[in-house]
Amino acid sequence: MQNKFYFTGNFSNIYKNPSKKSEVTSQLIYGEKFTILSKNKSWIKIKTLFDNYKGYVENSKYTKKFSPNYKISSLKARIFKKPGIGTNNWLPLTSKLSVLEKNKNYVKIEKNKWIKKTDIKKLNHKDKNFMKIFKKFLNVKYVWGGKTFQGIDCSALLQIYFCYNNSFYPRDTKDQIKFTKNKSKRRKFEKGDIIFWKGHVAMCLNSKQLIHAYGPERKVIIMPIIETINRIQKTAKLKIKKISKIKY
Repeated sequence: MQNKFYFTGNFSNIYKNPSKKSEVTSQLIYGEKFTILSKNKSWIKIKTLFDNYKGYVENSKYTKKFSPNYKISSLKARIFKKPGIGTNNWLPLTSKLSVLEKNKNYVKIEKNKWIKKTDIKKLNHKDKNFMKIFKKFLNVKYVWGGKTFQGIDCSALLQIYFCYNNSFYPRDTKDQIKFTKNKSKRRKFEKGDIIFWKGHVAMCLNSKQLIHAYGPERKVIIMPIIETINRIQKTAKLKIKKISKIKY
């Protein structure tokens, strides 16, 4: 049961156990590749192939025949029944698409599913402007396990940048800390610094400000670096574990 499949729902929660009452650990995005480890009538246990993440999703919407050649470059892209006739469904940033047909302003990705050309880029497109990608999520609500416009957590915000640029990066903060190279523990911060605490991560936009999906504020927010460090130390009793540098 190790065949490779592609998810064709808009996005779906990945649960720790096969129950909607279980903890949501991450999400599966449209066009994401995975293997099925086990299945029953209602649930499949999967392993994502981008980051080797394991968990359970409802047993539905996936296919073996899929040849992605584009991706969603907007925070969210509306799905249209046909050009000009929109739906209330959206695909999130980094969704991979198999474009079947094009016209002047839209591309067809499935029967009765069209996306605006302005919302997509070729699959191999890279955008090393990490600030632009992070700022797409400004004011998106904080959701544990989330990684879309409907909600995102701190480690997903960082992973999304690498995922968009077709580079591996771990999903959880504990693994991100191990994966990233150490940097000097100086207190003069710079654009592109990644600050890690136990269970939390933030990215420096410049020497004074950082951006993170911050639980106490319930959203993705830009905050002063020193104020944030002091607040986390005071409220969560956590000190910085590592400072690294984002590649951009």
